[in-house]
Amino acid sequence: MNTTPPPAAGTTLADPDTPFAVVDVHKSLRNIDRLAARADRLGVTLRPHMKTAKSLDVATLMHSGTPCPVTVSTLAEAEAFADGGYTDITYAVGIDPHKLPRVIALLRRGVTLRVLLDSREQAVFVADTARKAGLAIPAQIEIDCDGHRGGLKTDAPGLVGIGRILHEAGCLDGVLTHAGESYFAYTPEDQRLAAENERDTAVAAAERLRAAGLPVSTVSVGSTPTAHAAEDLTGVTELRAGNYVFFDLVMAGLGVCRVEDLALSVVVTVIGHRPEYGWIVTDGGWMAMSRDRGTANQPTDQGYGLVLDLAGDPIPNLVMSAASQEHGTLTARNGADLPDLPVGTRLRILPNHACATAAQHRGYHVIDSTHPTDPSPAFQSTWERITGW
Repeated sequence: MNTTPPPAAGTTLADPDTPFAVVDVHKSLRNIDRLAARADRLGVTLRPHMKTAKSLDVATLMHSGTPCPVTVSTLAEAEAFADGGYTDITYAVGIDPHKLPRVIALLRRGVTLRVLLDSREQAVFVADTARKAGLAIPAQIEIDCDGHRGGLKTDAPGLVGIGRILHEAGCLDGVLTHAGESYFAYTPEDQRLAAENERDTAVAAAERLRAAGLPVSTVSVGSTPTAHAAEDLTGVTELRAGNYVFFDLVMAGLGVCRVEDLALSVVVTVIGHRPEYGWIVTDGGWMAMSRDRGTANQPTDQGYGLVLDLAGDPIPNLVMSAASQEHGTLTARNGADLPDLPVGTRLRILPNHACATAAQHRGYHVIDSTHPTDPSPAFQSTWERITGW
């Protein structure tokens, strides 16, 4: 785990060297409460995906500091969350044989760590490893609901056979699906239909296994767009989402949230001007923001990010339009004049993809936007990130 020294008393966003990541805890809590209330209404367990924040500090916001069920994307995350007292973890990336010793080690610590698979080959080595270890490895079968990535179709000939291999070794836990194509659903109706399809696909796979006499205890669905669009999750046991804790410009472009809901930003400093090109140059390139251009195919392309002043107020028509490794280029759009931002001016950039931007930083400086922010927001604490490997 990374270590970040605590801030000095009274430190503000004008003090640390740039670039650095900032989280607005007020906005994060508001985002968390919004989806938690929805999961309660739908009658399902919410299993947040911690791949976005990769932070125990952020996780403590989920259930008032009490460890809750979580999803992770790496075994390093699983181990770090286990060290932090989390005992109900789903590792939602397809398993391979050389990772199983680490899975076994976590199970022996009393952690319920579920693994994911979508092939007979994976099922066989999970079952064989479980028998040799003398303990069950809870396994979920990944179901493909939209052709986005991995998984089996509901009617795949091998589905029941895979379920039987796992069941005979005491390992079959359930099914899991992810509506990845919902990130291209641009209307509320499209998102609602994606959520229905995600639910129907997962439930149909579970029912097919049950019809073959196989027990299915977990039916897991989720993506940030479908989690916020779902109206009926009958037959589903749990809902997963991760991006919603911070949100980002892609989610705002889909209408899942407002730009005002984005809790993550990156502080950069103006280091130069190229008036002949209409550029303002900053010290925050793609090493600070990531190379993600997730809004490029949306109705409004936000470049590499939208620009705010240090207090968090948008600077109209100013966008981070280009990036090299350590340099960001800001330009005006819609024929607007370039604002007068002298060298040394600090700005905040809202990211396209919160997960990718967060991954560029070792931790977060934490502010609360309900506190006065003039002239520069004071940060309340620093939060560490978990290394992802």
